[in-house]
Parts: sequence; C-alpha cells; structure tokens
Amino acid sequence: MNNSRCRADAAPAELATRQPQRLPSFPGETLFAALDVYHDHAPHSAAMNMAIDEALLEHAAVPLVRFYRWQSPALSFGYFGRFTDVASYQCERDLVRRWTGGGIVFHGKDLTYSLVIPSRDTAFSESSTSIYERVHQALCDALSETGQPAVVAAADDRVPGSAMVATRTGISDAGYSCFANPVRADVMIDGRKIAGAAQRRTRGGLLQQGSIQGFDFGNSLTEQFAQALSTNRCERKVDEKILNRARELAEQRYGAESWLRKR
Repeated sequence: MNNSRCRADAAPAELATRQPQRLPSFPGETLFAALDVYHDHAPHSAAMNMAIDEALLEHAAVPLVRFYRWQSPALSFGYFGRFTDVASYQCERDLVRRWTGGGIVFHGKDLTYSLVIPSRDTAFSESSTSIYERVHQALCDALSETGQPAVVAAADDRVPGSAMVATRTGISDAGYSCFANPVRADVMIDGRKIAGAAQRRTRGGLLQQGSIQGFDFGNSLTEQFAQALSTNRCERKVDEKILNRARELAEQRYGAESWLRKR
C-alpha cells in the first residue's frame, strides 16, 4: 500500500488537503486520486455495522472504503423494504434495515464493503449510476487480478420479469433477494451475480454499501479492489470518535424496533 502521504495522527484539516482535484478522464484511470482504506477485522452486530457506515459518512474528509464482517449470520434489507418480508428470519438471523435502498441481502460468509464519497470530493458530482458502474468495474478489475472472470452486467443481463429499477438511492424495490435478481452494472461471474450494492446520497456525501459473495475470496481481493479504486491509499483504523458516534446511531436507530418495523 502506498502510504507516503499517510500519517496515523493526521488532523482533519490535513486530511482535507488530500482531496482529489479532478475526475478520471480516460478508461483505466482510477476513480479516486486518494483513498482511505479501513480493514475492520473486528466483527460487529448488524446494527453496529450500519451505524459505523453512517458515522464514517458524517466525518469523512476524503473518499474511503471499509471492508467488514458480521458477528453472526445477518440479514439486511433496504430502507424502503417491508419488515413483513423478512420477519420469518428473525429467529435465525440478526435483522437490520439499511439506510440505503435495495432488497434483501443475507450476510455471514460474504465480504461486505462500504464506500464513502464526501460532497467536497470531485467524484461526488458524478451521477449515482455512474459511480455504481465505476466502482463495480474496479471490482471486476480486482477479481480479474485474482483469476476470476468477472464482468459488469449489461442492461439485458437482468432476470426476465424482475421489477427492479436503478434509482439515485440504489436498486430500490421491496421483497426480493438482491442476489437472485441481477440488474445493470451488478458484477457477474459465469452468468451469476456475485456482487451488488445500494446507495444513499446526502448533502454531506454519498454512501454505497455492497456485498460480494458466492466464492472463495482469498486474502488479496480487498487490497486489489482498493488499488483499483486508487493508487494512492492510506490504511486506517476506525477510531473511538467514530465508534462512539456509531454506538449512538446503533442504539437510537439501527437497533431500535421502531426503525426495523417502520414499514
């Protein structure tokens, strides 16, 4: 990892100076000029994982990607989803309503990531669809480096009769399993969806939450993925300020029955 510009004690004002000044202008150039990378090895509850993502969105000074795992088998469903569609899993999985859109995603053996683009970053001006496609192209490039023949799904790769549409908040529809229904720009291997994502855009930035599943990841995929997003990366840890804010969000929102059952 290139850490020539990375100091663990860098202040927020200093971090802000690493803001990219331009967007990639031709194929093959990375999406971000600088990227913070969080390998969150400590497994968290479903509510805490969602809360950490939102806390990072609130505090990010430069684009970042966080890779994380789950404390126990979990199920996340999109902001617009119905609790009745997932209630039958409550006895066997840790349920959580995401802040992003999308359908039902089963977590446990998957590799989950969150990508945050602060609004001050130039890439934020790109459309949500463009960001979704470019992040997934970077993932395909990373998978190719590990020997996996991944491709970004074209519009005609979606399952016939499916009702999903791409929106500014990601792939939004209720009551379907995301990995049974590929849509445009999902990641496919041998005709099977192995990665999808959903987004939330606020005044402060954009959050994309994605899941990669269905095959042996190996140890190099996260590094290859981060490298495909930016050649100028800095590895960081989730600090106590973020964790404390996440604990508040987990208690007040993601872990609350009122949030889980709001629809």
